[in-house]
Amino acid sequence: MERTAAGLISRAAHELGLRADELTAEVEQRLRHELPALWEDPDVARTAAENVVEHVVAALAGLEHAIEPDLIELPSADVERARVLARHGTPLSAMLRAFRLAEEIVLDRLFAELPRLSQDAEQVSAAARQLNVVSTKYVDRVSEQGVRAFQAERDRRLRWRSAMVNEASMCIGTTLDIARTTQELADFATEQFADLVTVDLLDTVLRGQDTAGQSPLTLRRMAQGPDADAGGLQPPVQRQELHVCPEGSACAEALSSGRPSRQQHGRVSGVPRAHSTLVVPLRARGTTLGVAEFHRYGTAAPYDDEDLLLAQEIAVRAAVAVDNARHYTHARATALTLQRSLLPQEAPRQSAVDVAYRYLPAGSESGVGGDWYDVIPLSGARVALVVGDVVGHGIRAAATMGRLRTAVRTLADIDLPPDELLTHLDDVVLRLANEASSDPDTGPEADVGRDNGATCLYAVYDPVARRCTLARAGHVPPAVVVRDGTADVLELPPGPPLGRGGLPFETMEVDLPEGSLIALCTDGLIEARTPARATGEDPSAPVTENPTPHTPDIDAGLATLREVLARPAPSLEAACDSVLEALLPSRPDDDVALLLARTRSLGADRVATWELEADPAVVAPARSDVSRKLTDWGLEELAFVAELVVSELVTNAIRYGRPPIRLRLIHDRSLLCEVSDAGSTTPHLRRARVFDEGGRGLLLVAQLAGQWGTRHARRGKTVWAELSETAEFPALAFE
Repeated sequence: MERTAAGLISRAAHELGLRADELTAEVEQRLRHELPALWEDPDVARTAAENVVEHVVAALAGLEHAIEPDLIELPSADVERARVLARHGTPLSAMLRAFRLAEEIVLDRLFAELPRLSQDAEQVSAAARQLNVVSTKYVDRVSEQGVRAFQAERDRRLRWRSAMVNEASMCIGTTLDIARTTQELADFATEQFADLVTVDLLDTVLRGQDTAGQSPLTLRRMAQGPDADAGGLQPPVQRQELHVCPEGSACAEALSSGRPSRQQHGRVSGVPRAHSTLVVPLRARGTTLGVAEFHRYGTAAPYDDEDLLLAQEIAVRAAVAVDNARHYTHARATALTLQRSLLPQEAPRQSAVDVAYRYLPAGSESGVGGDWYDVIPLSGARVALVVGDVVGHGIRAAATMGRLRTAVRTLADIDLPPDELLTHLDDVVLRLANEASSDPDTGPEADVGRDNGATCLYAVYDPVARRCTLARAGHVPPAVVVRDGTADVLELPPGPPLGRGGLPFETMEVDLPEGSLIALCTDGLIEARTPARATGEDPSAPVTENPTPHTPDIDAGLATLREVLARPAPSLEAACDSVLEALLPSRPDDDVALLLARTRSLGADRVATWELEADPAVVAPARSDVSRKLTDWGLEELAFVAELVVSELVTNAIRYGRPPIRLRLIHDRSLLCEVSDAGSTTPHLRRARVFDEGGRGLLLVAQLAGQWGTRHARRGKTVWAELSETAEFPALAFE
């Protein structure tokens, strides 16, 4: 019989050590029953089993050789095993609980050995008390070391996860393009913690709805990584293809519940060799957008809870970026639809110029802008060419553009000269700014003045005189190419941008031979987007009365434009393509509007002019001259109507106007009759009473002509009427 408690403990430890396999099996069985979570993951289960064996052996050896608890050599792999448990997301409480349960079982077996080895109750009691002290110190020491290693690994994992999340925030969502954003998610995940990634979005969400729709859910494959086929593991669904999410699948569960899941082993989502998969829904602002799947195969460790948490945090950020891109895409599509609906759908029929045009929306996140162009037939066979640019982007800019384009057409209908038209248009922009500033729905952060500013270039070409009259409001000047191939930029008086108010606009007249090419464009075509808008210069700042015509960047762009336009092109359409190819990047930073016009002319054989005396006696000869000229032109069918119209217009000019008086006929697509005089009084329709001797002339003209009107010049006015061979004239009856 042992004489001391220490000796008794040593003997008991030796006897129990002979049955260590049975003891470790008993401990493992108890742990499996009490802590089943430790045995769900193979790596964690292996770690727990190794811990049981090595700690039981180490503890019994220390007791057998009477080693102080602080001096018992702990298993060399104990620290690494604590790190493994931390990496797999095992709760710290589970690890500590395992230590206590193992201690309890070993102590129970030692306590059972003591009475068998000694009949001295006092000695057994002393040994039991000593065993409690030794085991407590040992387990405390083991626990402290494990907690330090566990917490250090947890802290490292948290720092790593935080770094990954921060890096993901930088890498995912760099643009407002949905496909690119989802591919950024796939690329980032395959670089960091996945062998294969797929990202699928709900088709209903991509079409603008916020609901998933009815089962089975239809998904569109937006991204996958890596791009190359990874050893035959590439899913069968290719990018942008539609596929169905099977009911009851992990994908369907994630979409319906909004909860992620971890799938181990087996065939997952068509990836037969993937032994571990994370299925994470993409949710943002209460809407489920789709699902991302992260696969591992080969020798990679299975996913643990930490990986699932990381995937969730990255998916949350990616989902917000996708949702932002989705809303931007829908808003951009709406603005672009509005923009295109407000632009000319096709060039109007006219004989003054041949035209070709292009409009390209911005390819950057700035969105659709307010660039526009227009071709407006005017009286006298003339045509107006317009290009403008509303400052700002989005639906507000597009709507403002539509209002300005309508205003320009309205002002053009009354035949205002270019400088006067821009003056009236400037007033329109000021009114729009005032309306926006008083709009209760306009947020305080909105820059109303800037959003309603605009530039414009307005040109009127006369094919009879072969002359073009132009004026601009803060817009880039046009380029002109004459028939000999010489290209130049017209240095028009600059004029302030629209919306400044109070500053005048000036016109410039240039003679353009037949076949000349004139190019009107917005600054998005020719300006490198670095000066004013990138350096912080405020484009809405006050301008001087004589602003700089254009910046060096615009000069360089205009020089390139001249070079391209000077090259021969088979057609205007081909010339447009050449200009865009030479001047634009693949994704322009700003909207682009380009309008090319090649001039035509109406020769003397299509125009007839007579200078008339201010004497009623000239009316009859004028009718005869008109009849003869129409016979020469083969327009005999219009002779009677033309004589009536000319008679009324000439009579009005003699009676109410001032000499000199001129009659002009233009044989264009229709017959144009014009009577000019030096008076400024504008004729207007009025209802003649039964016994009135006059007042029916213009009413007669209005009923006979397809269109009629008055345009004013610097001196005098012109009253015109357009007659067509295909027009049906109403029966005229006067009471």
